[in-house]
Amino acid sequence: MAMPQATEAQPELARDLRLSHAIAVVVGTIIGSGIFLVPADMMQAVGSAKLVYLAWFVGGLLSFFGALTYAELGAMKPQAGGEYVYVRDGYGPLAGFLYAWTWFLIAKPASIATLATGFVRVLGNFSALNFLPKNLVTVPFHVTYGQLLAVAAALLISLLNYVGVKKAGDFQLIFTVLKIVIILSIVLIGFSYASGTWQNFAGTYSSAAGGMAGFMAALVAALWAYDGWNDLNMVSGEIREPERSIPIGLIVGVATVGILYMLMNAAVQYVLPASAVASSLRPASDATAAVLGNVGAAIVSAGMAISMLVAMNGTIMSGARIPFAVARDRYFFSALAEVHPRFHTPSVAIIAQAALAVILLLFGGSFRQFFSLAIFAEWLFYMVAASTVFLFRRRDPQAPRPYRVWGYPLVPCLFVLAAAVLLYYTFRGNWPNSGYGSLVILAGIPVFYAFARKRTA
Repeated sequence: MAMPQATEAQPELARDLRLSHAIAVVVGTIIGSGIFLVPADMMQAVGSAKLVYLAWFVGGLLSFFGALTYAELGAMKPQAGGEYVYVRDGYGPLAGFLYAWTWFLIAKPASIATLATGFVRVLGNFSALNFLPKNLVTVPFHVTYGQLLAVAAALLISLLNYVGVKKAGDFQLIFTVLKIVIILSIVLIGFSYASGTWQNFAGTYSSAAGGMAGFMAALVAALWAYDGWNDLNMVSGEIREPERSIPIGLIVGVATVGILYMLMNAAVQYVLPASAVASSLRPASDATAAVLGNVGAAIVSAGMAISMLVAMNGTIMSGARIPFAVARDRYFFSALAEVHPRFHTPSVAIIAQAALAVILLLFGGSFRQFFSLAIFAEWLFYMVAASTVFLFRRRDPQAPRPYRVWGYPLVPCLFVLAAAVLLYYTFRGNWPNSGYGSLVILAGIPVFYAFARKRTA
């Protein structure tokens, strides 16, 4: 009698990320270029240092409430894909697919492209690299040296993630620590300024927009600077002891970023009056340059470059897990669910994500427009994913919950309400792109049903 053939076990994602990696994913992905740039936008919106601080505080508090909510969800459902899993289990496979569709097609590739281009633009501040804006190829389309470097950066970080999540996690950890050191150095430099004064904190900018609309604009800018804390949940399937590491990583990570942001903003305000902050293209750079001259500006440029590189690593790491998760549910191309037999990473999903980012970098000269299409969708799905905590509490009250969100139901309720208010102001202030973003989401409906029919065939 012939014996049945033994089947080789399918490779799975490896839980190689420790708690230190989890915290680094949160801190390193949140801190990109925002803290170096948005103080000017916030001052232009509200017109006083006190209101700028209030926007930072409210934005940090709302992000912290979101992190607390996601901590319960992540500890309860520590699976690859994060928000996709919560939306799928809470509202069904169609809603989950539309989330994954939006993130895979636009949000993550555009984020990678934005960070890669920002990285190159910062490097262009160094005189030795002033050739980056020049054309390298003109036929059949224009490609600059800078575009080529941006593509190379995106591909190299994607390759790092391809060959192992632990390698990517170690990179995230090492360079996040370096990023924190640079930020603290900028803070110390600012407060060492002999001509600095605490009176700047009472200053005003008379041409500010003001009012509730101005404060909401400043709050949106602050929340943009805080954005990225949710990426940790997307790599839940590769975190050791997720029931412990995810809550601690989110809470410690967001709190650390809030402290760093407050310190950085205080240092800038100590050096520059409100009018100078509002008129500056790079407030942190100008503040540091006032103390140390060109050396100070170079320190800030180096900090910005490292920040964007680390944020790009976190974005690539987390983004590839979304198409992987939906494909594993057989609602997307099956190849995207493959796990590399040696490296135990979602290798095909990483390649596909990198390809979309490269297309935007080479051909999507207005890729920022693509990213703006996703802003409305991002906050919509933040709200939807966070609201699932109420559904799961009602449907599965006895389900294991290693961490329960502090302040339930008030804390998650406040986050959901804040997301709804931001959706309103985002749609009203940028309704064409918000409308297009909604159309992108709806375009995923026929795609979902096409895969659903194939799945049941």
